[in-house]
Amino acid sequence: MTPHPHRWRILAVLCLSLFLVVMDNTVLNVAIPSLLTDLDATTGEVQWVIDAYSLVFAGLLLTAGSLGDRHGRRRAMLIGFAVFGAASACAALATTPGQLVALRGLMGAGGALLMPGTLSIMAQVFPAEERAKAFGIWGATSMAGIAAGPTLGGLLLERFWWGAAFLVNVPVTVVAVLGLLLVVPESRGPRRRPDVPGALLSTLGVSGLVWAVISGPEHGWTGPRALGGAAVGVTALAAFALWQHRNPEPMLDLALLRSRRFSGAAMMIAVSGFALAGTLFALTQLLQLVLGYSPLKAGLALLPVAVAAGTGNGLGAALEARLGDRRALVTGFTVTAGGFAALALTGAHGYLPVLPGLLLIGFGAGLGAPPAYGILMSAVPAEEAGIGSAVNDAGTELGNALGVAVLGSVISAAYARALPDDVTGAARRSLGEALGLGDPALAHAARDAFTSALVVGALTAAAATLLAALTAAVILRPARIREKV
Repeated sequence: MTPHPHRWRILAVLCLSLFLVVMDNTVLNVAIPSLLTDLDATTGEVQWVIDAYSLVFAGLLLTAGSLGDRHGRRRAMLIGFAVFGAASACAALATTPGQLVALRGLMGAGGALLMPGTLSIMAQVFPAEERAKAFGIWGATSMAGIAAGPTLGGLLLERFWWGAAFLVNVPVTVVAVLGLLLVVPESRGPRRRPDVPGALLSTLGVSGLVWAVISGPEHGWTGPRALGGAAVGVTALAAFALWQHRNPEPMLDLALLRSRRFSGAAMMIAVSGFALAGTLFALTQLLQLVLGYSPLKAGLALLPVAVAAGTGNGLGAALEARLGDRRALVTGFTVTAGGFAALALTGAHGYLPVLPGLLLIGFGAGLGAPPAYGILMSAVPAEEAGIGSAVNDAGTELGNALGVAVLGSVISAAYARALPDDVTGAARRSLGEALGLGDPALAHAARDAFTSALVVGALTAAAATLLAALTAAVILRPARIREKV
């Protein structure tokens, strides 16, 4: 294919769009105490403020990716930014928890419309020999967004109020829209009839699974909320698959999911999100509740992950050219597993023991990202680049939610086991509740218990990442020549 003459400018605009969407997943984590006070909200309401974004975002991704393929990927991104920016401006002025939950849901809908276009447009404008480098920069941007969310949130909270975390989205949205209009070309697949049943079933299915994952830690994995959500999600996705098989113009060609290269790469990316999101969520608590860091200092302490990821991305494309995409991917994720293991082996007694593990995690993720995204998009036909990207995005979002929920549950259980037997009641549920009781001896025991629990969580993340790397080594067939996109 002929490379687009402005492809690197296009990449800059797309990465800015990606950064905004990813950052908004984590920017509010450090604002929870402020929201509780200023909006007179309950803990459950604040949790919904955070989860509403993920629930709507994940649920609409497949539909949004399909709409972009059919009606224009740049057009979908522009509409997404309009919704995202308007909802952000209104969210900064919200006066009740209910208003903020609804507006966060609208922000999730806007994010779903613009997210699939970032990866699919990249696949259209970059030739095969440059895609590894471009995907590496895209992956580093995603890592930077995850790490920058708490940092930016902490900075804004120290100087302004929680609404500033939403207002900051508005000027970034304006710049991104101008970039899309001036630099990014329109692209689309063949026009097909709208698949309304497929859109409804996919939205219900993914939303049901995310609801189950969100509900599990608080209401119990065998409770009616988690089991009901899982049942609805699995049933709807099964019906979606059956309908796509029968529909002559399906929203999603199921052959894409049967591709070992596509499914294998998507699995690797989702597992990476699972391990990283869950571990960083726990590390944020360690930094603030155990080490006493301010929100800003805690956010800055996680930035080495993004810096190391950028370094790894710079080497990832060269490693792929030398070893091949499968070996490069497995090498990167094996290094990431080593980083999680280092967190566990060095313990979490202070920031310096944590730092080597953070650097290895970021570096390994940076190495593995270019071949992972390259394998994934090489398996997607050009006309279905948007829906293919959306399948990956939905899996990644589900992996992130599972990481926070499952690793959070593992750490909570290990924390309760590590506490002295005479500690009862609320103190056994969480470190925050134990510290809130104001007992110095209990606070010391709770901090030690949480530190021990984080070691268990890091080992779990290491095992999951290493198992995924071994699985990928088996199921990803080597490809000497990439399929044309």
